[in-house]
Amino acid sequence: MAGDTITSLSKRTYQVVVSATRSMGIGKDGKLPWSLSSDVKFFHEITTFTSDPDKRNAVIMSRNSWEALALDQWNCPLPGRLNLVLTRSVSSSIGTSKDVVVCGSMDSALELLATSPYCLSIEKVFVAGGDEILREALSAPGCNAIHITEIETNIECDTFMPPIDPTVFRPWYSSFPLVENNIKYSFVTYVRMRSSAMEALALNNGTTFDSSSPDNLKFGEKFSFLPEMIINRHEEYMYLKLVQDIISNGNHKDDKTGILTLSKFGCQMRFNLRKSFPLLTTQKVFWGDVSEELFRFINGSRNAKLVDVIEKVKNKPDDGRIVLSAWSPSDLKLMGLPPCQTFAQFYVANGELSCQMYQHSADMTLGVPLTIASYAALTCMVAHVCGLAPGDFFHVIGDARVCKFHISPLQEQLKRLPRHFPILKINPEKKDIGSFVVTDFKLMDYDPHQKIEMEMAV
Repeated sequence: MAGDTITSLSKRTYQVVVSATRSMGIGKDGKLPWSLSSDVKFFHEITTFTSDPDKRNAVIMSRNSWEALALDQWNCPLPGRLNLVLTRSVSSSIGTSKDVVVCGSMDSALELLATSPYCLSIEKVFVAGGDEILREALSAPGCNAIHITEIETNIECDTFMPPIDPTVFRPWYSSFPLVENNIKYSFVTYVRMRSSAMEALALNNGTTFDSSSPDNLKFGEKFSFLPEMIINRHEEYMYLKLVQDIISNGNHKDDKTGILTLSKFGCQMRFNLRKSFPLLTTQKVFWGDVSEELFRFINGSRNAKLVDVIEKVKNKPDDGRIVLSAWSPSDLKLMGLPPCQTFAQFYVANGELSCQMYQHSADMTLGVPLTIASYAALTCMVAHVCGLAPGDFFHVIGDARVCKFHISPLQEQLKRLPRHFPILKINPEKKDIGSFVVTDFKLMDYDPHQKIEMEMAV
């Protein structure tokens, strides 16, 4: 993956790596008030790995952070990385080493890294704290991404970082919740979408904003600056890898229309609905098609079954039979084409609602992207009216198929780098599942690649 860029002011851009509680606490009594081996491993991997074996990364930190690393018995200096320690002290006791550089400020460190030999030998720049440096780093336009271990367990802190501005940064990746030492946490990466909150305000107010200015460029085309380990964790790769597996290893079959297909049996994808909404980005999915399918489902003949699901979610959340069936066995012979989505099961835990949907057969090219989005939206809607947060959406497919005449356009799609998923906002005033209209949903920051024309199988 590409390294960090050098701005017109001859400063390196950078990415922040930090652990913080929900209240943005990052320390207590000069130390990290939690111990997570997976967090330490993540910090090591993300700040050490380079795509070019002849380069290394740089880590910028305050003098207090440097001393805290030594107290916590970290390898100090951090091995395999250039350590830049910020201090205004004239007489520094940090010591001298080819792996340590002392700078007086963030600006001087970033300017130094933009000059030779560092501009040639340093691939990426990371900022690791402390609180004053994080405050400066997060408010500056040079911050491309934030990799944060979000601590969900309440832990007392006396040192804090500023909150992440949701009008400037959007989630790129969020791990599923993890637990270690009775501490619940998750790894989340946010990417810069706009140069400042001013641009977001202008866009929300419908006014013109000069996005062509070098200081106001959107970062939609520049996500290759992310570490490869983060790019590969994007959830869209579950879909892309399944498509590639079907093309490479699928069984040859004829479908009901006589069209030759490649097929794999027994597939599953899992999407995290906590931070973003899984509308695929490597091929444009039209939100109008998603909402049309969703409202047809809600307002159709199965609506009485959906009301029963909502009743159980609200009043019997531990019931193992919160199932929404699209099939009525007695009516199958009367149906010209039974629905491919056989049934969905809902699950309540930890204040969250998750859904697992079983689909007996699926067209991976055109049908599955719509189905992922429509059932993810349904899960968010049911969670909303039941006073819960959305959790996970599991998509289980029996017979996952790719039509052979779709292979060529799919191979073009497989070359594309996924972009950030959008965010789905639901009208907070609506609490009745039957009262929703299309305007009650707002899809924010959907920035997909251009549409690839694909013929529909009939």
